[in-house]
Amino acid sequence: MQGPVASRRVAGGIAVLFIFLTAGCAGSSEDGGAAGTSRPGNDLVVRVDQGDGSEPVTWTLTCAGTAVGTHPAAADACAHLAGTAEPFAPLPGDVACTEQYGGPQSAHIGGVWGGDRVDLEVTRVDGCRIGQWDGLVPLLPAVSAVAPPS
Repeated sequence: MQGPVASRRVAGGIAVLFIFLTAGCAGSSEDGGAAGTSRPGNDLVVRVDQGDGSEPVTWTLTCAGTAVGTHPAAADACAHLAGTAEPFAPLPGDVACTEQYGGPQSAHIGGVWGGDRVDLEVTRVDGCRIGQWDGLVPLLPAVSAVAPPS
């Protein structure tokens, strides 16, 4: 026969086990309903400057099962980023880039993605950077070809 102390220990142990199991289930979803975007820490702030003298725009984006924030194409941006192996990888320092001008646009992407810190500046000043920008569309706005400044 169990005494009151033993009964409280068993009940307490069951409560701790229940909390542990339910917390583990809540945080274990990898697909989150949006192609794997519910990894820890998918919160971004995107600042885009069109380079035409207009005020830069700033969007927020959180990809955690559902896409939320002020980004105009939040669901598309989250799905694209989730399907990209390393969306915020910097360009290698020794890469040779074509000398072409893609426009005056620039962007800063900051925050956290997949638990890793993001702090990336993106421009369109040469072929490598144009490719980097275009690889981040629809997180960044698509830009049509621009003639070089005269």
